[in-house]
Amino acid sequence: MAYQLDLSGRVALVTGASSGLGAQFARTLAKAGAAVVLASRRVERLKELRAHIEAEGGDAHVVALDVTAMDSIRAAVAHAETEVGPIDILINNSGVSNTQRLQEVEEDDFDFIFDTNVRGAFFVAQEVGKRMMARAKGAAPGTYTGGRIINIASMAGLKVLPQIGVYCMSKAAVVHMTKAMALEWGRFGINVNAICPGYIDTEINHHHWQTEQGQKLVQMLPRKRIGHPQDLDAVLVMLASPESGFINGAIIAADDGFAL
Repeated sequence: MAYQLDLSGRVALVTGASSGLGAQFARTLAKAGAAVVLASRRVERLKELRAHIEAEGGDAHVVALDVTAMDSIRAAVAHAETEVGPIDILINNSGVSNTQRLQEVEEDDFDFIFDTNVRGAFFVAQEVGKRMMARAKGAAPGTYTGGRIINIASMAGLKVLPQIGVYCMSKAAVVHMTKAMALEWGRFGINVNAICPGYIDTEINHHHWQTEQGQKLVQMLPRKRIGHPQDLDAVLVMLASPESGFINGAIIAADDGFAL
């Protein structure tokens, strides 16, 4: 007899779903049975992903979202819940980075990263979390009380890396944000956890791994390999599932041992 984690009947909002890890997260949750709301600024890319998910028998919806704008966050969450239903699962995935030595960082560079990775992630989680809490209190409709919030941090939030110091700082903030939310919201049945991926081959960085510098980095990794988006599928579905009810405030490294 096989053991399965079934997300049928659940609604999942995935931010940053237009490419990379976000797109993989959305496909994975849809395969597990969830109705998936795809959110990002690149709506045309989301429509392509929706078509792909639907062709495989999944349920997907599209909503425009700019996590750096409060009005956009409120409108996107409201739109998602009106069209699909109360959000049970949030995959807080939107993130940006750049490569700079700390002495080169200017105010706009700093704000670019923190506005998305920290401020944006916080207020998306807050907007969804408030609605989850309202359902838990019986003040809003919904058959499922509680919820799952999964913040996508990074092993760079656990281990400082050169030339992406501000990114490391931002992801370290996401780690503490996760723990703070877990502590305050756990009594409402909301479980908040974080995944800290290591180096993952995505369409954004794929070319880098073919370069001499990229190959040198690979040789420095514990098992001299990089991961693939599907390597995060198991931990994602586990944290999103009802069976993860005793896991709250966990910071899970999925980095092939790099941060050790």
